[in-house]
Amino acid sequence: MTDRQPLKELGQQLRVDAVRAADAAGSGHPTSSMSAADLMAVLASEHLQYDFDSPEHSGNDHLIFSKGHASLLLYSLYKACGVVSDDELLRYRRLGSPLEGHPTPRLPWVDVATGSLGQGLPIGAGVALAGAELDRLPYRVWVLCGDSELAEGSVWEAMEYAGQAGLANLTAILDINRLGQRGPTRHGWDLDAYRRRVEAFGWHTVEIDGHDVDEIDSAYRQAREETDRPTAIIARTVKGAGVSAVADQEGAHGKPLSDAEQAIAELGGRRDLRIEVSRPESGGVRQRERPGGRQVELPTFAVGEEVATRDAFGQAVSAIGGARPDTVVLDGEVADSTRAKFFAEQHPDRFFEFYIAEQQMVAAAVGLQVRGWTPYAATFAAFLARAYDFIRMAAVSRADINLVGSHAGVSIGEDGPSQMGLEDIAALRAVHNSVVLHPSDANSAARLTAGMAEHDGVSYLRTLRGKTPVLYGPEEGFEIGGSKVLRSSSNDRVTVVGAGVTVHEALAAADALAGEGIGVRVVDAYSIKPVDAPTLRAAAAETGHVITVEDHWPEGGLGDAVLDAFADTRSTPRTMKLAATGMPASATPQEQLREAGIDAGAIEAAVRGILRQEREPAAAGS
Repeated sequence: MTDRQPLKELGQQLRVDAVRAADAAGSGHPTSSMSAADLMAVLASEHLQYDFDSPEHSGNDHLIFSKGHASLLLYSLYKACGVVSDDELLRYRRLGSPLEGHPTPRLPWVDVATGSLGQGLPIGAGVALAGAELDRLPYRVWVLCGDSELAEGSVWEAMEYAGQAGLANLTAILDINRLGQRGPTRHGWDLDAYRRRVEAFGWHTVEIDGHDVDEIDSAYRQAREETDRPTAIIARTVKGAGVSAVADQEGAHGKPLSDAEQAIAELGGRRDLRIEVSRPESGGVRQRERPGGRQVELPTFAVGEEVATRDAFGQAVSAIGGARPDTVVLDGEVADSTRAKFFAEQHPDRFFEFYIAEQQMVAAAVGLQVRGWTPYAATFAAFLARAYDFIRMAAVSRADINLVGSHAGVSIGEDGPSQMGLEDIAALRAVHNSVVLHPSDANSAARLTAGMAEHDGVSYLRTLRGKTPVLYGPEEGFEIGGSKVLRSSSNDRVTVVGAGVTVHEALAAADALAGEGIGVRVVDAYSIKPVDAPTLRAAAAETGHVITVEDHWPEGGLGDAVLDAFADTRSTPRTMKLAATGMPASATPQEQLREAGIDAGAIEAAVRGILRQEREPAAAGS
């Protein structure tokens, strides 16, 4: 054997184990794994620094498989590192096995879930940002990307951001194997086409034969020596490399090899090589202690004062940043509007601008929380839709991120529907284990902003552009999953449930109806998910009727959250949903609420209507 022969043998072993595991599972992507086997063999053997016994070690490198469908390669690599047994490898994709079809953090060495293509590099940029600007530690971030996913715009958001930020600790390994799911990729093996694009964003590039271990090793060394900019290793590889039946053949994607035994024999048979991955050097010191800090002194607002909840968020997150050094804020070039600018003014070293690149912003939040930071990512509620796949995958990653969407609903006024978040509650409610909060006043907004930092998972705060009267005193508590009853009497005949601006409209309607002798209970359902089911059920039992009113489309919003509270009960109250139904246009905020049928007048009419229905039973036979 030559000195390089063990690396070649290890690459073959990774291919063999990918073939074996896919054959045992009856599914998987062995050919996609085989193309990058040599790239991973050299990385793990010669360059990766990682303590598998201590995944939380602050100096560990980070290896992210953006091409998550190549999970067979990752798991085979873990076997070679001695942390996954052969028996476990052959339980790939089986019920109960942590070796899922695409990697997830169920394995302690996996930082984030991948598989939705185009996400690994943007998230890797967030991890690298933490290392360069916050942790100030010498760990490196290695991201394996497939060529098919390079068609995703999110990849180029990451390329531009990392290049502009000079993230020299980030290396993208581009596995250019020419073939996608259904045929050739856009640029095939034209490495120069990829080089031109990547270099345009300020990256150092190295073009190599992805099966030549000497070239691979040299490329990694260049990446480690680069100190001013990120590096992209553009590797020409062969999909299904090593097995003639599938090498560079269309139609072999995403399925086991038809003759696994013959393929294993062609690859030289089974091996049981082990890698001793270098552990990170000790002595790295973080620049800040995390996550403790001083007691947070949140801003307070006087009852009756008019304050926008977006202002309360900005002041609150700035106060949190002063007490908790682990807090970071990310902006999509709208900090003036979201009021994230308050944090930027007080804590500029922990404020990060991503410009109009919402996918990269949310991805960076996921990457930062990998390193233990507590991120708040803020933009207009409507624009979070651009990053929805990243939000969805953040839940799969078990990521703890806080999202803030301002300018929600028709109440923003004259800007019109392109700027109005009218789908955001439904979208964020649908995310697994998410929290959706919509405060109606400044004191509740400030306290809920702080509460998000203590909550696990994806948390969403919906804030308002316009000012609203402060309803609650500074001493009032607001728990996630709670609500507030603002009007209540033993004579209430209808319960009106609102959130955000509609709470104020409901209060105005209740006061007007009280003059007519009609008692209306008003509930501020500031926690839309989880919703306060006990309070809602009690109110329904006592009043018999429930009207929900929301500045959102009727599908999936507050109204549906309230109805869910009655889904497993024996009786459901008579209910009515008021929500925006017609496409809005430019108008003043109050005109918008009136046109949408969610202002005080519309609520009054709805109350009268639901009570009239009670008095007028349906005609016989109808």
